[in-house]
Amino acid sequence: MLRRRMMWLTLFVGLDIAAFFYWRWRHEHRFDAPIRAAAARYGLPPALVKAVVWRESNFDPDAVGKAGEIGLMQLMDEAAHEWAGAMKLQQFGHEHVFDPGTNTLAGSFYLAKLLRRYTGTDDPLPYALADYNAGRGNVLRWMTGPARTNSSAFLAQMTYPSTRAYIAAVTERYARFRGEFR
Repeated sequence: MLRRRMMWLTLFVGLDIAAFFYWRWRHEHRFDAPIRAAAARYGLPPALVKAVVWRESNFDPDAVGKAGEIGLMQLMDEAAHEWAGAMKLQQFGHEHVFDPGTNTLAGSFYLAKLLRRYTGTDDPLPYALADYNAGRGNVLRWMTGPARTNSSAFLAQMTYPSTRAYIAAVTERYARFRGEFR
């Protein structure tokens, strides 16, 4: 009798673990198609876009930030409207970026713009991610002396530990997704 109960318990625990991993896999991959499309459109690695989506919203298309950021890539109104203007979209509202396809397109447009902004550095990624997270004004404040072009000096000079942690988290997840998201 005890042996039979242990067998059933083991079976149920195994099914729970399998269900959890399936849910996690499904959760992380359900927006792969719009992420790939947006990344291709703006010349970005899809794994980078996915890493930003992971960090910004944990794949929740309905996420709303404290400052009014919306959707998967947590876009501010100004960034969303900049994309809409570049695409010549009429009657565009910030609420349109709740749509995962629209959000990843607008967010990828903005991220690509930020990466181009820092091409004179040894590694534009930390600068672009800092800009995405903390804003251009803070990045300019941190870009003094060697930090103007040296990403290690830039990270050391950064006064927001949360932005440094954001960059580290996105960079680590980008490396992980690069291996599994091709």
